[in-house]
Amino acid sequence: MNKQLNIPKKTGAVSKFLETHFRHFNAASLVDAAKGYEKHLLKGGKMMITLAGAMSTAELGRSLAEMIRQNKVHLICCTGANLEEDLFNLVAHHHYKRIPNYRDLSPEDELELLDLGYNRVTDTCIPEAHAMRKVEKAIQQLWKRALENEESYFPHQYFFQLLREDLLIHSYQIDERDSWLLAACKKNIPIIVPGWEDSTIGNMFAAYCLAEECSTKVMRGGIEYMMFLADWYPKNSIKEGVGMFQIGGGIAGDFPICVVPMLYQDMELENVKCWGYFCQISDSTTSYGSYSGAVPNEKITWGKLQIDTPRFVIESDATIVAPLIFAHILDW
Repeated sequence: MNKQLNIPKKTGAVSKFLETHFRHFNAASLVDAAKGYEKHLLKGGKMMITLAGAMSTAELGRSLAEMIRQNKVHLICCTGANLEEDLFNLVAHHHYKRIPNYRDLSPEDELELLDLGYNRVTDTCIPEAHAMRKVEKAIQQLWKRALENEESYFPHQYFFQLLREDLLIHSYQIDERDSWLLAACKKNIPIIVPGWEDSTIGNMFAAYCLAEECSTKVMRGGIEYMMFLADWYPKNSIKEGVGMFQIGGGIAGDFPICVVPMLYQDMELENVKCWGYFCQISDSTTSYGSYSGAVPNEKITWGKLQIDTPRFVIESDATIVAPLIFAHILDW
């Protein structure tokens, strides 16, 4: 099989370490998932990555951006938080505050952080003035321009406009190559952001609309995102299909995977391919009806996966697992 697909022998230090030592249980699943990802691409398939949790604040862009540059990713579905937090990190990284002993914080400590203008994400505090408000000031110009021109865009398209028009370029505080959003923008990778309203910038937009300083007419939403995906998916699944690499659970994964049953059940289209590869990284316990903890086999009953779809579950911390899988694929 390896010879037929011409899978190159791994020479990178991290890749060789993984293949030597990650041989059982979740460690073995990690390597198997990485090899399955690579096989899917080598057969001509495409791959979607979904981002839940706080992957951008965890600086996943350090590895994900290179995956995008090397054409290992063809579509991204993420939460509004992950969309904006990669940009926050790009323009305000030097002002971030890391708290290694975050487990020991008292409620009074948390309130002090708020009073100092910090919003905590586990061990990392995002500075509101240098991150949120800086982006707000720039993106507000784009919303007002769209309103004046009677235009409407998706949330991620406004972020792409910020980057392409260099509205924040003088504020960059990290290596541009470590931003997955900037890499996606340069590659023009489609991004889907369901439930974008549940984000800091989304809340700001709602506030502007409530204050009648802007209008909801300038923002395209979830239904149109699903319509875009319904058009994109069949066109990109002609050969070996589209794979789904799901980091975390929730709407980032639940939203896009449903496009398959929608196409053939609700639209009654024929020859709709199921997802050609599926991997889920999650530390959610498989119990109590948790979608994030649902095993891939369950998705067969929903018409999302087939019985022969390569399926992987890695029950571990995505901040550890995802960079290692990307490193194996990139042969680092």
